[in-house]
Amino acid sequence: MKRIELTPSMFRGTVSLEQTEDGVKPWRIPYREYPLFPPDGLGHTAEMAAGVRMRFSSDTTEAAIELAPSEAARKLDLVCGDGLPQSLTLQPGESIATFAGLSEGEKLIELYLPQHAPAIVRSLRIEAGASWHVPEDSRPKWIAYGSSITQCAGAFSPSRTWPAIVARRFGLDLTCLGYGGNCHLEPMVARMIRDREADVIFLCAGINIYGGGGSLSRRTFRAAMIGFVQIIREKHPDTPIALLSPIWAPRCEDTCNALGFTLREMRTEIEEAAGSLAACGDRHVRYIDGLTIFGPELAAYLPDQLHPDGTGYTLMGQSVGDIVMEPLVRQYGLGATDIEMEPLVRQYEFGATDIEMEPPVRQYGLGATD
Repeated sequence: MKRIELTPSMFRGTVSLEQTEDGVKPWRIPYREYPLFPPDGLGHTAEMAAGVRMRFSSDTTEAAIELAPSEAARKLDLVCGDGLPQSLTLQPGESIATFAGLSEGEKLIELYLPQHAPAIVRSLRIEAGASWHVPEDSRPKWIAYGSSITQCAGAFSPSRTWPAIVARRFGLDLTCLGYGGNCHLEPMVARMIRDREADVIFLCAGINIYGGGGSLSRRTFRAAMIGFVQIIREKHPDTPIALLSPIWAPRCEDTCNALGFTLREMRTEIEEAAGSLAACGDRHVRYIDGLTIFGPELAAYLPDQLHPDGTGYTLMGQSVGDIVMEPLVRQYGLGATDIEMEPLVRQYEFGATDIEMEPPVRQYGLGATD
């Protein structure tokens, strides 16, 4: 096999790339401004590679990626075009993942890096006689900001997080800004989003602000949300922005946090923020109730009563696509609009495979209902 050049344009879903002694490290903040994103680069989450892909075209039937070794197990995915993901796991200390049996002929290849760990890419290899190039990426750009529920550490694999599922379904170039435990509407994050290209933006805030002692109160939360959006609007006046309130979390719904704030009240504050923005002329802001995305009927897929499991994140991907992204895609002419989504039970290998998946396998039974 031969090494191919690691070009900046090959990396998608990054904010910056650091050339280290050990290889190329993707970041989800400008790494040179690390001290401006306390604590410790958003709790060390900005160096995790959630949503980061390496994208190139080649006629190779085998591809190998080498990462700097880690003490943690890391899962990687390879996706060819619209095909199903191949997943491989690097065990602690291992560094090379080889994906074999790729289809003949030239195809678009995306290698998804682990969503729950940093990744330093040492090399990328293809067959010795294969050709390759990095095609222009003209897909609409989507930024999804949120917490661990947007980072999706518990997803089956990095291409099966809910943002990745939605991005693949609608042909969007995803930048995932899910920062586990560190989504607190920081002004520096708003500035970073403001300064990036974006055709659609999702802001999924609330659960981290509720937890961790309560970083914002009832007095300050709505104002912070409005200010966050207004900072982004300085360079994105007409970009659709969806404000997604927290999904169901049974321990938090009616329990006051340290500042006397319940999750149910936080949803109301986010809805009020969206209403205030709209009343002052923002025609491109949308409020989405998180309970319509993942409500109490999905309790079986919320093992710690806070984070979805792999199946839960898959169902979130379909719900977000159906309820939020598809109307925006149609209204704003973004991405693909007449996609026939392969039944998720087939694509993600759970449940029956000879059914059509209507409202997620008939209200989440995840098996044949007839």
